[in-house]
Amino acid sequence: MIPLTAMQQSKGESRYDRHGTTGSPARCAQFVKECRIKAGPEVVFQFHESPDALRHLIPPWEKMEVVESSGSLRPGSKVVLRGRVGLLAIQWVAIHTEYEPPHLFADRQESGPFAWWYHRHRFLDDSRGGTVLRDEVDYQAPLGIIGRLFGGWLIRRKLERMFAYRHETTRRMIESGEWIPRPLKTQQTIVERVR
Repeated sequence: MIPLTAMQQSKGESRYDRHGTTGSPARCAQFVKECRIKAGPEVVFQFHESPDALRHLIPPWEKMEVVESSGSLRPGSKVVLRGRVGLLAIQWVAIHTEYEPPHLFADRQESGPFAWWYHRHRFLDDSRGGTVLRDEVDYQAPLGIIGRLFGGWLIRRKLERMFAYRHETTRRMIESGEWIPRPLKTQQTIVERVR
């Protein structure tokens, strides 16, 4: 596990306000999951940018589907998911807010099941030719104090299971060759196309 160091902070502060995501609640819960993948950050980031990545990363037990995607992770792009949580039909709309390839992209919930959701996807060089894939989620349960008291443990359990699946799927698809990255564009290739 990589120490949080500069990312640590006290309850009540939002580390994302400086990125234009104002209005974060004072009492967010935080969830962090990370794993190592035997491929460089460029490759792991490229996997997440691929058109079907999100479809692969939705666990089969979750009754969710991608119904709209702008096909980009750049700020302002949107993803819409629809599905069920128990007996409730939900629509989850996420807007991408940060984009720093191949190290970071982020999204925030515009509407959906949480009172607040901000998710940073980090791709850290592990100094051994691989990547530490790190997901950082600040969230607030719906229904205020009732949601925090009675739903907090359930949300955390669902997040742990979902992100374990997502990380294992990412690792398996990249390391096994099931997903093959497109050739990375070098600066020379880009210059040659301009000529």
